[in-house]
Amino acid sequence: MTKSKLFSNILIYIILIILTLVFVSPIAIVVMNSFKGKLHIMTLPFSFPTAETFDSTNYIRGIQNSDFFASFTRSVFITVCSVLLIIICASMTAWYIIRSNSKICKTIYFILIFSMVVPFQMVMYSMTSAVAALNLSNPVGIIFVYLGFGAGLSVFMYSGFVKGVPLEIEEAAYIDGCNPLQTFFKVVFPVLKPITVTVAILQTMWVWNDFLLPYLTLGSKYKTVPVAIQLAMQGAYGTVDWGSFMAMLVIAIIPIVIFYLFGQKYIINGVISGAVKG
Repeated sequence: MTKSKLFSNILIYIILIILTLVFVSPIAIVVMNSFKGKLHIMTLPFSFPTAETFDSTNYIRGIQNSDFFASFTRSVFITVCSVLLIIICASMTAWYIIRSNSKICKTIYFILIFSMVVPFQMVMYSMTSAVAALNLSNPVGIIFVYLGFGAGLSVFMYSGFVKGVPLEIEEAAYIDGCNPLQTFFKVVFPVLKPITVTVAILQTMWVWNDFLLPYLTLGSKYKTVPVAIQLAMQGAYGTVDWGSFMAMLVIAIIPIVIFYLFGQKYIINGVISGAVKG
């Protein structure tokens, strides 16, 4: 290895280490401060908890004030059902669009792609009115709202991956007597596993952490975890219980971190396959 190559590798590693510290630091600060009293969070926000500053009641107080377990159960239900619906509908849509290749399908595809670049803030007021008119302001109804907002990216990623699936395996399934639905679920869908895991991780992270959409559509009647934490930790006269607030943030990110760690190996391969193929 030449000196210039060695120097460039060292430089790349240094840059990556710096970027890692930049991204990890906010999470580390939140975890540290979740074990401190309110006074010490304000005065010593960047120091590790000590015997003097340690306060484990933040977690107990946060769970009690936010009705955390009910909100957690509701968030799990909404997230799991939304992601499953997005995966099933988006994968079938992408498969039909690619295999049909008609003008109508191409038009639908470009409409879905266009929806990816439209900011949510542009449609949130009209969306809120439509959701209320359709009686979707409940934990079941919001699942279909998430399907609408998550379909664009998911269909785009699935479409790129479907282009790389050999058509011969589908033709063989038809010869064996499979109908289109059997062909998709028994032959095509198992091949889509890498991109399916990628879509599942990305959509789960989005739905679980989303605050604005549940807040606008469900309000305080059916609180999800982000909404419950925000409403519970806001005290009178604008005061904030920062210790409980950060403790609830730590609990809220644990499920999504665990889910990400189990499926992270599929993300890069899935994104590359979905975005580059075809």
